[in-house]
Amino acid sequence: MPDRLLDAVRVVDLSEGGADAVTRLLADLGADVLKVEPPGGSPGRTTLPTLAGASIPFAVHNANKRSTVLDPHSPKDRQRLFGLAASADILVESGQAAAYGTAGAALAEDCPHLVVLSISDFGATGPRSSWRASDAVLYAMSGSLSRTGPTVGTPVLPPDGIATATAAAQAAWAVLVAYYNRLRCGTGDYIDFSRFDAVVISLDPAFGAHGQAAAGVRSGGRWRGRPKNQDAYPIYPCRDGYVRLCVMAPRQWRGLRRWLGEPEDFQDPKYETLGARFAAWPEIGVLVTALFAEKSMKELVAAGQAHGVPIAAVLTPSRILASEHFQAVGAITDAELVPGVHTKVPTGYFVVDGQRSGFRTPAPAAGHDEPRWLTEPAPTPKPSGEVGDYPFAGLRILDLGIIVAGGELSRLFGDLGADVIKIESSDYPDGLRQSRVGDAMSESFAWTHRNHRAVGIDLRSAEGKEIFARLVAEADAVFANFKPGTLASLGFDYDALHALNPRIVLAGSSAFGNTGPWSTRLGYGPLVRATTGATRVWTSEEAVAGARHAFYDAATIFPDHVVGRLAAVLALAALVRRDRDGLGAHVHISQAEVVVNQLDTLFVTEAALADGTTRVRDDPTVHAVCPCAGDDEWCVVSIGTDDEWRCLADVLGTSELPRAELVAALHDWTRARTPLQAAEALQHAGIAAGPMQRPPDILEDPQLIARKLFSDMTHPLIARPLPAETGPAPFRNIPPAPRRPAPQAGQDTRQVCEQVLGLSPDEIERLIKDGVLFASQPQEAPQ
Repeated sequence: MPDRLLDAVRVVDLSEGGADAVTRLLADLGADVLKVEPPGGSPGRTTLPTLAGASIPFAVHNANKRSTVLDPHSPKDRQRLFGLAASADILVESGQAAAYGTAGAALAEDCPHLVVLSISDFGATGPRSSWRASDAVLYAMSGSLSRTGPTVGTPVLPPDGIATATAAAQAAWAVLVAYYNRLRCGTGDYIDFSRFDAVVISLDPAFGAHGQAAAGVRSGGRWRGRPKNQDAYPIYPCRDGYVRLCVMAPRQWRGLRRWLGEPEDFQDPKYETLGARFAAWPEIGVLVTALFAEKSMKELVAAGQAHGVPIAAVLTPSRILASEHFQAVGAITDAELVPGVHTKVPTGYFVVDGQRSGFRTPAPAAGHDEPRWLTEPAPTPKPSGEVGDYPFAGLRILDLGIIVAGGELSRLFGDLGADVIKIESSDYPDGLRQSRVGDAMSESFAWTHRNHRAVGIDLRSAEGKEIFARLVAEADAVFANFKPGTLASLGFDYDALHALNPRIVLAGSSAFGNTGPWSTRLGYGPLVRATTGATRVWTSEEAVAGARHAFYDAATIFPDHVVGRLAAVLALAALVRRDRDGLGAHVHISQAEVVVNQLDTLFVTEAALADGTTRVRDDPTVHAVCPCAGDDEWCVVSIGTDDEWRCLADVLGTSELPRAELVAALHDWTRARTPLQAAEALQHAGIAAGPMQRPPDILEDPQLIARKLFSDMTHPLIARPLPAETGPAPFRNIPPAPRRPAPQAGQDTRQVCEQVLGLSPDEIERLIKDGVLFASQPQEAPQ
């Protein structure tokens, strides 16, 4: 077993439903998570889908935990709960504290050292705090739904489970930040956590990095249309399925052109730019369609890789479970998920020092454990900061991350006070620096790299390596998301970094992980989604004229943003251990494994169905995307329980019709109302519903305004203010994120080399002249 990064961290788990996944992440990292259940066990133990009568989501999200039963009606058991809270480090609840005669906020007041995370759909404050949400409703209201589906017709819901898992990752980040802050200043925190807030800023944020293909595009104005370009990452049919291309860099385009036989019409150098290629893609696609039609997925992937063209097969979830790669790296394990039933289970997100830190033990039976802790409390360090300071003040991070996943990881630390130094090469700048013609900086880069300093170093030169090595000696962490082997080729694999600084944490991600048969594949988010089965289940049953396929995940950034957050959780856990034991670490996230674990319930259900020997009962909940009054206006409604179906019949003023007829009647009812009118009426009746929102709507959402999710960020190179998130969650003892503008490439080279390394101005200028360093002067602001 790897050393458990959160060993001796005590967590009281009072959560239910999707909140269970938060404490599972902490348990994977070694925390002692004690789940407190009422007599008879948590209601979540019967949540559909079930396997042999046991809830699959409960079983998956409560692995690696212990369980004790405390009766909320027993004064003695209530006192036992308070005793556990008083001796714990973290308590997570989703409304269950009320049954024991208290509340999360009250526990935080009574136990000043405790970090309390209270999770709800919309938060405890704001005009919509009483609303209910499903994953489908969160997709609609967060803006994600407006970016998925055909240009016209019904929007396409992303796969169920992603929103809940994304919120869990954000919640784990928030609670671990507060715990780290407790270690720094000696005081805990109370976090009123909203799943809606989390999905808005963590899944497909309208006001965040949009990926390299969109970095040079500014939407502008109040445009409310659907994404028109579904060919940014095109999918083509082949003999036995589909494959996806992701041609971004000029060298990748040249590889595709060679593969197509060097067509004369596309030799013009202008096609090396993304804009020109996108404009001509209908004609290029004709050639691709002809080339791919009679070849198999396996043949095309092999040929694409040989030509240096990023390509992936669009696989089904069942293919992933049996894939050579996932089996070889241990990302899937055969486990007794419920008593007497073995099935394939994703093992978790985290790799620590080359070993998995994930699934160890199945979810315990209710009351399996005594209400006590297994370990002595973690040592309490002497406070090194004040309450109200940034928790990462004093941390120095060298950021080699690129595009979205790498940029998000470092931004999350910069937003909380770390000194993040972005290291760039003049020859290979970050892809998010690509900007629209005439602009000095893309909005994506401005959002992603605020609160950074930028240093230009040629890491391929001997003197550049020496300067970087000196920076490593003065740093706490190095973040990178290069293809495996890249850091080693530069002479800075983990062993080399550790030799320079034994306390260093190397954290990052890659498309398919550091090891395994697929580890060297060219990887972008769209290819990861295709390979892992997400694309295959991100589909529409509605026929669209002229469409080559029914897959509609082209405009999402999933899983990039959530990869950044999970990598941040893992990096911070490594820093917690480093501060406790003095040990550095090499920690890593596979983007492909993130997708599989985000969809863990779907994958386990598929595995059990494929096995055919155990009884699976699926979830019959209907998630209806309903047309509303107005142009391309929609409301999403989720109906699952018998009570919800009866409430729907009451709202519609009908008798209890067959459910298919009720859904048809619901569509007729919503057509006469605006999305907000429909959602408000249904929410009032106790039914989860929400309007499909677009970016302008999100900025005007009264719930988000009340919770101060965004504030304006200004940048001297961008004419208009940019809405930016104020932090991971509303803390009591941690201030909102600072707003230092994202730097130009090499903007801080002189300052960092002088302040951190003690180089003289003359030596710095010599190194710049020799091309070892590069520096830029601030540009003029736009007029």
